[in-house]
Amino acid sequence: MASDDSLHSLFEDLFALFSAGLFISFGVFLFKSQGLLTGGTAGIALVGSKLLPFSFGQIFFIVNLPFYYLAWKEIGLRFTLNTFISVTVVSVFSEYIGMFVVLEHVNPYFAGVMAGILIGVGMLIMFRHKSSLGGVGILAFYLQHRFNIRAGFFQLAVDCTILLVSYFLVSFEVLAISVLSVIMLNLVIAVNHKPGRYRIA
Repeated sequence: MASDDSLHSLFEDLFALFSAGLFISFGVFLFKSQGLLTGGTAGIALVGSKLLPFSFGQIFFIVNLPFYYLAWKEIGLRFTLNTFISVTVVSVFSEYIGMFVVLEHVNPYFAGVMAGILIGVGMLIMFRHKSSLGGVGILAFYLQHRFNIRAGFFQLAVDCTILLVSYFLVSFEVLAISVLSVIMLNLVIAVNHKPGRYRIA
């Protein structure tokens, strides 16, 4: 069955990317509240925010800049623009969501699982509207589109590698919860986003 991606109006795309950005930003908020880490460019930004005098949102926006060329060159202009919008929304929302939500207590295991699912659902929405969270997501999209490599499994391998490097930055329990969260995130993508189901260009 042919994809109906081209039938999305501008309003539908913008509303979807806005909604996805909120899902992902709240997931990042849960990560940060427990000192958890994740993979991909979001993971790089979280690690960077622990080591550098910059916030998650600032690092996340900057780290994604080099990947836009690959997106435009290999996937297309619409995907590149939508990804830029998605990354910008997450960068901005993650900076200010703490002004609207205050967590007195949350179980770290629940936070890890819930954050993984929220970010996974947000990424699915982005995928459905020809967008991504940038960085590794762009590579995953490209590999699935060109070589039929499952995006979720590719991201899982990359994310676990990033988390293993993070072993020296956090406690074993925090690392274990972070790995659980990454598994949940990528299971959401692997189960729901299959090769040939949606086109990205």
